[in-house]
Amino acid sequence: MNPAADPNRTIDIHVPVLTRVEGEGSLEFTARNGKVEKLYLRIYEPPRLFEKFLEGQDYTEVPTIAARVCGVCPIAYQMTSIRAMETLFGVPSDPWIHAMRRVIYYGEWLQSHTLHVNLFAAPDFLGFPDAISMAAKYPEEVRRGMRLQGLGNDLLRLLGGRSVHPIGMKVGGFHRAPPRHEVADMVDKLLIAREDARQFVAWAAGLPYPVDEQEFISVAIQHPQEYGITEGRLVSDHGLRVSFEDYPTHFREYQVAHSTAYYSLMDGRSYFLGPLARMNLNFDRLPQPVQALAQELGIRFPSHNMFMNVVARALECYLAVEDSLRILSDYQLPARPFLDVTPRAGIGHYCTEAPRGMIYHRFELDDAGRVSFATMIPPTSQNQLRIEQNLQTAMERFGLEHSDDELRQFCEQVIRNYDPCLSCSTHFLRLEVHRD
Repeated sequence: MNPAADPNRTIDIHVPVLTRVEGEGSLEFTARNGKVEKLYLRIYEPPRLFEKFLEGQDYTEVPTIAARVCGVCPIAYQMTSIRAMETLFGVPSDPWIHAMRRVIYYGEWLQSHTLHVNLFAAPDFLGFPDAISMAAKYPEEVRRGMRLQGLGNDLLRLLGGRSVHPIGMKVGGFHRAPPRHEVADMVDKLLIAREDARQFVAWAAGLPYPVDEQEFISVAIQHPQEYGITEGRLVSDHGLRVSFEDYPTHFREYQVAHSTAYYSLMDGRSYFLGPLARMNLNFDRLPQPVQALAQELGIRFPSHNMFMNVVARALECYLAVEDSLRILSDYQLPARPFLDVTPRAGIGHYCTEAPRGMIYHRFELDDAGRVSFATMIPPTSQNQLRIEQNLQTAMERFGLEHSDDELRQFCEQVIRNYDPCLSCSTHFLRLEVHRD
């Protein structure tokens, strides 16, 4: 009998470096007698202490510093910090600013999502070690993904000035309103990209995904009229309906021994963030062309197959193109691209939807508008317990009779499916030492 086919054998798998993820981590997995006994997703990125860097900074400096937390998702950190301070300062809503913020956020979604589907996820399901190998057989598919990623960079540059760590946003709005001719050029690019985006969704939906049905709680921002990104309330499919300032009441970070990243619980339970959670809660708020494409392709939400996270990510790319086109086709130059801001002391809370899921910021400011305390909680750390639970359940269903190489590959597929950004460490653990 092949010993690898015995599900009751002892299995010890250690993946020292997880490839094709944002940042660094490792996996330790042990099974005995047909059950997963130990499974740790170890995050060993050094703490980068961004929250401490922000202490003492003037509120005007926060967006520029916050963008450096993540090179892939700078808008999420900028936008969430800006909106937290605007909420504290009582800055009113402005339709032009709100619309342009959706566009620049769509640029980040498009850039990040296409990168993940093209380079990280698709090779898993098509049997290639990387996207370079995949490109030999699927050259047009890879080129199409790269074109869409480039379009995301163009949207970031339009309103942010540049695609890496954009500098166009400020507390109160934007430093600059793009002139009409720049917007007209972008509209032309979006019109050309529309068919690329539709084909991208169809291709992603047709990949040979495993079935990984899981029990989980979806959490996302929900808005009454639009697909929630920068405005709304925190909701779940288990009854949560709260404002952003209620985040600390329901969500709690805690420490584990095997990771330098905090874990999170919502009302004492794990929860799931990301494109699939957003689709599960907000599919009916998508623009009609996006809903119609999903129905045409047989894509249905809500779904509890975790690998539908990749399909949801691709569908959000089509949303980014369609909604950006709608917004920019009716573009009007504002009198000013920002509102006046008067700083004041207090506490501001806010959440937005980063590509990987909901991100939370809390800032305490003094009378002069300087930061006295900051909290920044990225989506990956909130998802970490769910990833580990997903791995344990999925591995037992996949079958422990598989070889170590097959088990290792499947574990990595599950982890990459969440598109974890393992580098977004903003704060450090409390150190607890117990001595006899």
